[in-house]
Amino acid sequence: MVSLSLSPSDTDEEGIRPVNLRTDLAAMADLIELVFADSMDSSGRAAIREMRSLSRLGPGLGMLMGMGDFQQNMGFVYIAGGRLIGNVSIYPASLPAGVLRAERAWIIANVGVHPDYRGRGIARRLMETSLNALIEWAKGRHAVALLQVERDNLPARRLYDSLNFVNERVWTTWRRSSSSRPPPTLIGAPYITRRRRGEWRAEYALAQRVRPAAWGGIGWLRPLHPNLFHVSWRNWLHNFISLRSMERLIIRDESDAAQPAVVGALWVENAFAAPTQLTLMVDPARAEVCSEALINLAVRRFGQRETLVIEHPADDTAVEAVLSRYGFLPQRTLVHMSWKAS
Repeated sequence: MVSLSLSPSDTDEEGIRPVNLRTDLAAMADLIELVFADSMDSSGRAAIREMRSLSRLGPGLGMLMGMGDFQQNMGFVYIAGGRLIGNVSIYPASLPAGVLRAERAWIIANVGVHPDYRGRGIARRLMETSLNALIEWAKGRHAVALLQVERDNLPARRLYDSLNFVNERVWTTWRRSSSSRPPPTLIGAPYITRRRRGEWRAEYALAQRVRPAAWGGIGWLRPLHPNLFHVSWRNWLHNFISLRSMERLIIRDESDAAQPAVVGALWVENAFAAPTQLTLMVDPARAEVCSEALINLAVRRFGQRETLVIEHPADDTAVEAVLSRYGFLPQRTLVHMSWKAS
């Protein structure tokens, strides 16, 4: 573990200090927008607008800092010449209940240094300070850090490798805009039906075959865990109240009539004012047939009126070919990485 002392919290002090949300939000928004201008998506731009709006609240920001999760936005900034020129944001990871027992997990995001100050080791010092802080905040439990980095951002990936982050999996986000022309129904496609509540173990078994890694499992912040498949009534009620819904479609292998296996699964998630999110899992032996049947159905049912988004492992070339045929376009490819304190 590397020990670094923090500078005093005055904004004019040089070096690293904890972020002060009352004074730093506007400068953080400017820096993040500058550093990530080429890769920022619509949700990132919305976050920047929100940061700038909050920065204008003045004394009213103090009231918000005691409400909800706002007070949990942590991190560190680097000050040089009286300017905020480096940033690391840290957030508690919101994970399915029961995922963590002896660990505490955080998300590391917005790791950026102003272009005029790069090459001086500032990003490394910010990251080392952040990881040391996580060990302290874990209070005796194992500290875990999770992050995403653009696949082509080789300097950042080398930095994280040197800090003992490990690659979990590479994921590509695909997006399909709504279209008025549905694809034709597939002839001879396997039968697709809604998953019964009691079939969650069969669906989970499929996920264990195709998404085995804990942190690389179902996608960003969705490690492979039974709670994602066996949803409690409490979580169902929460989703209902917050206008969120999920439809689970499956393809069964009926060769074992007593206990049919699930060889294909598609989750269709809807939330208010958000694109329809798809999650696809298919048995590798039937990848092309099952994935085409499920994507064809999703596009015919939802693709004419809604934008469809899917995050899928970049190494699954069979599914990528299907997504391309159905008008999905790759948006960004990210490496998911994790770190655990030794």
